[in-house]
Amino acid sequence: MKTFGSVLMGMIWAFCIWGWPVCANAARLKDIVEINGVRNNQLVGYGLVVGLDGSGDGKKAIFTVQSMSSMLEKMGVTVDQNDLKVKNVAAVMVTATLPPFAKRGNTIDVLVSSIGDASSLQGGTLMLTPLKGVDGNIYAVAQGPVNVGGFSIGGSSATAVKNFPTVGRVLSGAIIEREVPNAFSDRPVVMFSLHTPDFNTAARIVDSINAQLGETYARAKDPGTIEVRVPPQYIGNTVPLLASLSDLEVEPDNDAKVVINERTGTVVMGAQVRISTIAIAHGNLSIVVKESLDTSQPLPLSDGQTVVSPNTAINVQEGGNKLMVVPQGVSIGQVVNALNALGVTPRDLIAIFQAIKAAGALQADLEVI
Repeated sequence: MKTFGSVLMGMIWAFCIWGWPVCANAARLKDIVEINGVRNNQLVGYGLVVGLDGSGDGKKAIFTVQSMSSMLEKMGVTVDQNDLKVKNVAAVMVTATLPPFAKRGNTIDVLVSSIGDASSLQGGTLMLTPLKGVDGNIYAVAQGPVNVGGFSIGGSSATAVKNFPTVGRVLSGAIIEREVPNAFSDRPVVMFSLHTPDFNTAARIVDSINAQLGETYARAKDPGTIEVRVPPQYIGNTVPLLASLSDLEVEPDNDAKVVINERTGTVVMGAQVRISTIAIAHGNLSIVVKESLDTSQPLPLSDGQTVVSPNTAINVQEGGNKLMVVPQGVSIGQVVNALNALGVTPRDLIAIFQAIKAAGALQADLEVI
């Protein structure tokens, strides 16, 4: 039994090393591609938030006064704009995302953002606001209490603010009134768009789809687009087809890349990064300048004067790191171990990678963000 167990474990490790799909770094097809035509749509509208406790727009926000006057006139109340006080009202822009296949009567969240000089939207209520798409049509209407994840309080000489009280959210505050037409089930061809276009990834997706369907239905139009002809049994019923394809596991192939953020000192290396054999010596130079004042007092009952003289102390320290050979790395782990052996910090890595790239020894793209 022990011999059989040892052989079985050896076979499992061999499969993992030589490419058994279960052990590979595979991803589901739905996680690396998008279906053309299945997308979100942005909605936007202009509205008013009322019921604020004196934290609304001031007199300088003329559009708020005009909006209040127009709204009251539509309700049969005629008022003079000069008589309106808007400290309890704030003009806002209302934005929302209309998800694909959303149906009339569904609700979505909306984001409310002040566009005037209101100090807080806490405790306010969004008045009925139509939300329009890029084509100018109204797709939803929003209304409801505004939830603000912060506060703003203060007095005459001090103010305390947490987060952004001029931005809030109305949960399920918009009701969809118009649907986006989408003849999805009638498509004879389904197009997949890769999140990261790549020749190898596109070829692997095509092979996986054709193996799943048992015939050549998929082809790669380019590294970022996969065209799949709908099989006859799925014509007019593409949902089961996409459900069966979405869980296919494909190992994506990524470019070798090192991403550097100099503002935060962050260095991220991809799994394909390789470094040719090089020799590196990295040392830090530290210079500390300290200023002090020395005071010289005269003897008692003498005619001398107190003299103050500056004293400058300079301390220079230079790192004593020796020249170290970094062998050619065959994996990301060996590259990291070789760089860690130098005892450098993330910010030192930024300078090292830039120098390695300049020397032509970095077999990857160096991207600075």
